[in-house]
Amino acid sequence: MNLSAEDRNYILSQFLRDISHISDKEYQTRIWIRGEGPECDDFDEAVCCYSSSAESIFEEYKAYGISDIQLHILKQFHEEFKKFWVDNDLPQLFIDTPEWTRITLMAKKVLEAFNYQK
Repeated sequence: MNLSAEDRNYILSQFLRDISHISDKEYQTRIWIRGEGPECDDFDEAVCCYSSSAESIFEEYKAYGISDIQLHILKQFHEEFKKFWVDNDLPQLFIDTPEWTRITLMAKKVLEAFNYQK
């Protein structure tokens, strides 16, 4: 796919925003569980948004300006998150589990690697 640098920057920015939602338990409680706020988001939608961008970003990571170190951290997160979402779909049941806490901490490491600011 032939994307402009502007398009790739936008896609990467949205991808990192999706990861920031995965890292933020306060956001998840407010949006996914209580359904408050202007966002129309739930866990399934978060997984879909994240996963729809992940494949193309992994395939063309150099074109997105992603370093090998960033890619390594991102792939570790991706593998763990993918295993998690296959078996879990109700945030009310998993949000306070050690497994989900681990996912949120891994997401935060990805954001740190990319110097992501909300």
